[in-house]
Amino acid sequence: MAKKEFKAESKRLLEMMVNSIYSQREIFLRELISNASDAIDKMYYRALTDDAIQFNQEDFYIRVHADKEARTITIEDTGIGMNEAELEKNLGTIAESGSLAFKKENEAENGHDIIGQFGVGFYSAFMVADRVVVDTKPAGSNEAYRWESDGVEGYTIEAGSKQETGTTITVYVKENEEEESYDEFLDESHLQSIVKKYSDFIRYPILMNTEVQKPKEDDSEEIETVTEEKTVNSMVPIWRKNKADLTEEDYNNFYHEKHYGFDEPLKHIHINVDGAIRYSSILFIPETTPFDFYSKEFEKGLELYSSGVLIMDKSPDLLPDYFSFVKGMVDSEDLSLNISREMLQHDRQLKSIAKNIKTKIKKELQNMLKNERENYEKFYESFGRQLKFGVYNDFGQHKDDLKDLLLFHSSKEKKLVSLAEYVERMPEDQKYIYYATGESIDRIEKLPQTEMVKDKGYEILYFTEEVDEFAIKMMREYEGKEFKSVSSGDLGLESEEEKKESEETASEHKEMFDRMNELLGNKVKDVRISKRLKSHPVCLTAEGEVTIEMEKILAQMPENQGVEADKVLEINHQHDVFNSLQNAYKNDDQANFELYTNLLYNQARLIEGLSVEDPVAFTNDVCRMMK
Repeated sequence: MAKKEFKAESKRLLEMMVNSIYSQREIFLRELISNASDAIDKMYYRALTDDAIQFNQEDFYIRVHADKEARTITIEDTGIGMNEAELEKNLGTIAESGSLAFKKENEAENGHDIIGQFGVGFYSAFMVADRVVVDTKPAGSNEAYRWESDGVEGYTIEAGSKQETGTTITVYVKENEEEESYDEFLDESHLQSIVKKYSDFIRYPILMNTEVQKPKEDDSEEIETVTEEKTVNSMVPIWRKNKADLTEEDYNNFYHEKHYGFDEPLKHIHINVDGAIRYSSILFIPETTPFDFYSKEFEKGLELYSSGVLIMDKSPDLLPDYFSFVKGMVDSEDLSLNISREMLQHDRQLKSIAKNIKTKIKKELQNMLKNERENYEKFYESFGRQLKFGVYNDFGQHKDDLKDLLLFHSSKEKKLVSLAEYVERMPEDQKYIYYATGESIDRIEKLPQTEMVKDKGYEILYFTEEVDEFAIKMMREYEGKEFKSVSSGDLGLESEEEKKESEETASEHKEMFDRMNELLGNKVKDVRISKRLKSHPVCLTAEGEVTIEMEKILAQMPENQGVEADKVLEINHQHDVFNSLQNAYKNDDQANFELYTNLLYNQARLIEGLSVEDPVAFTNDVCRMMK
C-alpha cells in the first residue's frame, strides 16, 4: 500500500502547527473531542432529513481511554463517520474542514453550531503522538476505512474492519524525551482533568474509566476499589439552564467548582443575550480580595467558551481594568476565532460583548449600593481602591462610569458616604465639596486645617488611601460642585467683611512675615495670616495642583522626580504663640525670633506627617526653649 504525501503547503502547515500554533500540548484532547462532538451533531442533522437514520441521543457518546502499556490514547465516537473520499479530503489536506463545509452548506437554513471550523485541530494530536490511526465507518455504508499517518511524511488509506458506525482515533503517544515527558497523557485521571477543563460542557456524554470505592459483594463492611466507566463531563452548562430553575446554591457551587475563589460571592449576574450577537455569561462579584490582586502577578479576565468549549482561561479584553475583580465566564457562538482556537481576533463582536458586560456590572453595583448597602460596603472594602484607580487611570476618561460608585468616610456621618449623598446634604450657601487627607481617620480628625470648615457646619470627606486625592483631582467636580481640600489656599468661607479684616491684619504684620520668609528661604512659598485656624497656632497649606499629601506619595515612588508642593506657613494671629513671635520681632530679639520661626515651621511639618529636615537642630531649638 503506497503512502500518500501531504501537499507541500500542508506539510509546512503541519510542522508549524505542531511546533507553534498551540501553546499547550493538552489542547489536542480538546480538539479531538470537539471533532467527535461535531460528528455526532452531523448524524443528528442527517437524521432530520433522512428517515432511514434514527437518532436516539442515549445511543450517542464519546469514549476516551488510555493504555499505558501500549502507550495509546483512544477517542471513539458514534458519530456520522467518513467514507474514503471524505478521509482523503478532510485528513489528507490540512485546513480542509468537513465541519466548515457542513456549516456553510447549512447555516443559512439552520445556523448549525459546529465547532471545528478550520480543519487543523485533528493534527494537534501530533504534538504528543508519533503515529495516529483513524478507523471509521460512515453512516449508511457497509464499508469501513483506516487512515494512518506518522506526521509530515504522509499518510495511507486502506479498507478497515470497524463494525459500528462512527470514528475511533488511536493516538500512539511519543516516548519521553530529555526535556519532554509524555507519560502524563497516559494517566486517565490527568486526561479526566483535561476533559473537565476544556470539554466539560460538550453536549454528549464523554465516557472514561473511573476508580470508585464500593463494598465487596460478599462482605458489605469491606471496601474495595473498582474501575467503572462513567460520564465525566457535565454536558449541560449552568448558563444554559433556565434562571428560574437555579438557586443561589447552584450559582455558589458553580463559583467553587470553577475555582473562582475560596470565599462566597457577594453577587452573581446571569446574562443571556439573543440578538445580533448571541452570548451567555455568569459573572460573580467576590467578597474578598485575592492575595495577589494588587500585584503584577494578578491576571484579570473571564473564561471564554465557544459553544461550550473552553477557548481561553482568562480573556482580558472582556473586562475593563477597573472591574478586573469580576470572576466568571462568557460563552458565544458568534466569536471570530483564530486558527488555533486559542485566541480571539479583536473584532466588533468581542467589543460589543465587553461593552455590554461593563454596563451590566456597573448596574449591579449601583443596585447593591442602593438596596444592599451592607454588602456593597463589604465589596468596597475589598475593591474600592480599584474603582478609584479606574477614575485616575487613562487621564480620567472613565470617571463618569465610576463616580457614583465611590464612597468616602464622612466627618458628620462617621461612616462611608457616596458623593451623591454628600451633595444632597449640602447647605445652599456651601460652594465646595470639602475633603481632608491623611494616613488615618483619627489623624485627619485632629488636623488644624479642618477647624474652620467644621465650625461652619460643613461636611468633610476623609481621604485615607494614596489614590484618593489623585482620583478626585482627575474628577475636579461632581454635579457642578468643585472639590476643595481643607489645606488649599482659599476655602471660600470668608464673608466680604472677614476678607477685609484679614487683609488689614496681614498688612499690619507684613514686615514680620517678610522677615520670616527670609529666614525660611525656599522651604516655603509664603508666610501669612491664617483664615482657617481657631485653636491651633500653625499649619502648612499648599497652593497649586500638587498638595502636601500628593508630595508625600510621589516621594515614595521609584521614579520620584522630587515633585514638591508649594507650601505656605499659616500663623494663627489669635493664638498666644503669635504674641510671643510678635514681641520678639518688635523688641529686635533676633535670636528668639529665628528660634520661634524655625519651631513653628517644624511643628507644622510634624502635624502634616512630614519629616523634620534637621532633627538635631530641631531638638536643640526645643532645648533652648526649655532653658
